[in-house]
Amino acid sequence: MRVVDQGAEEIAEALGSLDVDWMDATAGNVIAKLTAFGVKEAYGRADVAALLDDHFDEGLLCCRLFLGLSKEQSEALLREALGKGGIGVTRYQTDRAAFLSGQKRGRGLEDFAEAIVREVFGEGAYELRCTFTGVGGKIAKCDISIPGRTRPLILIEAKAYGATGSKLTDILGHLDAIIEAKRRDAALLVMTDGTTWKARMADMAKIVARQNDGRILRIYTMQMRDQFLADLTTLKAEFGL
Repeated sequence: MRVVDQGAEEIAEALGSLDVDWMDATAGNVIAKLTAFGVKEAYGRADVAALLDDHFDEGLLCCRLFLGLSKEQSEALLREALGKGGIGVTRYQTDRAAFLSGQKRGRGLEDFAEAIVREVFGEGAYELRCTFTGVGGKIAKCDISIPGRTRPLILIEAKAYGATGSKLTDILGHLDAIIEAKRRDAALLVMTDGTTWKARMADMAKIVARQNDGRILRIYTMQMRDQFLADLTTLKAEFGL
């Protein structure tokens, strides 16, 4: 895999936008729905179903705004979660349980990365959310470890940030723990997204600095899916996996 130095501005340009058109009838209706929505400690499938049953498109937009996803990101994740059969109102009406399960943000970016890993390496050729063992018996947690946790050759950390600035800074601690533990011949790839980064370019620059000095092999966003796929395919061949 060709080694390149990435730039913070280059990554920022590829970040997904969470903007919606302002202000049309749909936006007004969605704002009204969100304003009327009761404040709770937690929300469940019944809450999502109530939104979608009332007006599917507006309810789906409410879900996207709540999860911090652009339309493109939401559609990509729904397709990955639901597979064949569509992601529109007809699919919701005929397969409610699966559709409602697909509305989870949770590990959305991680699921996006895993779907591509699975496409390249196949089922059972990697481990998720594991504590891997690296150089000198050091351990660290990582989202995706290929081919497994015992002696990983490829490590992938997926972090989507669309909330507070303090959480944006937390990614540095996660990455440094992985960098400290991993073998020097293991490749570390980082998947991130969210336009909140644009207000935290100093933090982004710190991550890019780790890529420029070789501690991270490459940084990706969801818009860079094809590059991520191509690089994983190259690494698979290079490592003989």
